[in-house]
Amino acid sequence: MLRSRSLRWTWLLAVAALSACGGGGGSSSAGSGSGGGSSGSSGSSSSSGGAVNNTVAVSIGPGPTHSSSFFNIPYATVTVCIAGTNSCQSVDDVLVDTGSYGLRLLASALNGLALGPQMDPNTSGNTIAECLPFADGYTWGPVATADVTIGGEVASAVPVNIIDDTGSFAPTVPSSCTSNGASLNSVDDLGANGVLGVGVFSTDCGSYCDQPVSGQSSGYVYYTCTASACSPVREPLMMQVVNPVTLFAKDNNGVILELAAIAASGATSATGTLIFGIGTESNNGLGSATVLTTDDAGDINTTLNGQMLADGGFLDSGSNALFFPDSNIPTCSGSNNMFYCPASTVMLAATNLGHNGTQSTLQLPIAPLTNFSSQDFALDDIGGPASEITGLGAQYFDFGLPFFFGRNVYTAIEGVPAGGTMGPYYAY
Repeated sequence: MLRSRSLRWTWLLAVAALSACGGGGGSSSAGSGSGGGSSGSSGSSSSSGGAVNNTVAVSIGPGPTHSSSFFNIPYATVTVCIAGTNSCQSVDDVLVDTGSYGLRLLASALNGLALGPQMDPNTSGNTIAECLPFADGYTWGPVATADVTIGGEVASAVPVNIIDDTGSFAPTVPSSCTSNGASLNSVDDLGANGVLGVGVFSTDCGSYCDQPVSGQSSGYVYYTCTASACSPVREPLMMQVVNPVTLFAKDNNGVILELAAIAASGATSATGTLIFGIGTESNNGLGSATVLTTDDAGDINTTLNGQMLADGGFLDSGSNALFFPDSNIPTCSGSNNMFYCPASTVMLAATNLGHNGTQSTLQLPIAPLTNFSSQDFALDDIGGPASEITGLGAQYFDFGLPFFFGRNVYTAIEGVPAGGTMGPYYAY
């Protein structure tokens, strides 16, 4: 089956304007220990104390759309170059996503930079394209090769996905792609100029796409294209869109996302740091962080209010809220019904259990969305109901960006040791 994690950041796309939920700018009844975790992090990493080369600044704010329709989006800057050259373009406002894998950039954000297309090695003259399905629709565009720089880290000849928001990619989108729903190929859909997927896997599709097309029974991701038409194709692992961290020279076994704590009443902006590598430098040690290893789908076991969730849990900075099933909490009215609006702040009791037997108990507040202003782009105690996802279900806990505020959250990549433990794992 398809890697389910490639679907997770889609909740970002469903955000409606806060003002539509009546935002009055009032304060939450929760104390300073809001969803970001007043307990802070037990890890030892820090980006303070001098310049380092394995970090990039992260910010949460209005982003490229300057619209209240988008909040809780962590942005970073990524530079891409035509492979082997000094012809480059820096792209701001790229979403940092621990719930997906690989770099995807809007074609318009490249400002005309013509990255080399990935050619189909089995069909002369054909290029490779990608249709990535999400719960709300799909993105479509060519696969290209680029040298990628993020902060002080460099990866060469990286397969990346160009989201075709300019219509410059000639082939018609195949019906097997458009059947995934609405096109999401624009900055107004994404709220970002691209997505930097730094989750626990190396590639965005894995062994599912590295098999004959006849075996891809859950849908198609990669296509081989002429100038006018595309058809599904097998995409070897080494050619798939790749988590660029895996191609860094040294700090290539995972990342740490550090976000400053914010008030329970929300904030107009927030700052943080994405640190590359775990246990590879003086600033990225595990310290006393709790390590929770995942299964081969990237999930841990999560118990919510005493009930084990059948579909597990995962830590996903690309989701803008905490998403979980709870029929006792009312949702907001109208177009904001993808968020919870309890009468007052409620406290969740959640326990995460790694497949290594390590356990972590959490207290997480959920405040009414109506407490916040349309200018509050950083919110750490917002939740919503888990949506049904094909191949996954709806009995899961998506620990979205509110979980990350005030914590150091580690994401270790599959198959490589990170700080003494083999990935994949989460730690905090």
